[in-house]
Amino acid sequence: MIRVVVAEEMSLLRSALCVALSSEDEIEVVAQVARALDLSDVLRRHRPDVVLVDLASEIAPSVEVVAEIAGAAPDAAVLAMGRRWSPTVVGDLLAAGAHGLIGMDAPVEALVGAVREVATGGRVIDAEVAVTALMPPGSPLTRREAEVLRVAAEGLPLKEIARRLFLAHGTVRNHLSAVMRKTGARNRMEAAWQARRHGWI
Repeated sequence: MIRVVVAEEMSLLRSALCVALSSEDEIEVVAQVARALDLSDVLRRHRPDVVLVDLASEIAPSVEVVAEIAGAAPDAAVLAMGRRWSPTVVGDLLAAGAHGLIGMDAPVEALVGAVREVATGGRVIDAEVAVTALMPPGSPLTRREAEVLRVAAEGLPLKEIARRLFLAHGTVRNHLSAVMRKTGARNRMEAAWQARRHGWI
């Protein structure tokens, strides 16, 4: 039997995933949790072969979540689900210990196949993830906004950013406001992290 732990925040989706996997003769869902951050004790107690984790809604960076799972259950294969991918994200997740990456829109058959593949030591990157990673969606930031954010990520004050880019103080402030709005970030550092994660800067 392939022993699986499912980590998914949304109750309905978590239940659906568990039912779909449990319906397969050779797969047993031994535990489920609402947050990947709650996994450590569950992994040590159940010693699964595969950990299926949804990274789409985690507060912590995805790479940290995968690394923590790999550390807590080194013999388990991590199969990560997500909605947005970039070359940087894919590379970082694989380096952190993920054995497979699969999109949230993948059919159940693909998910089951991925669980079987990683359980036997294989690696899986589904076609949608691969295409998205190789050809990421265009950045929502203009060239100037990306340039301002790149300099702002160094932690410089507005006046220094303006001086370096030969822009007015108010122009820099307006560009950063637009960046925050487009990324949904709370501050410059978070905006820069998101932009780098998606390959925008």
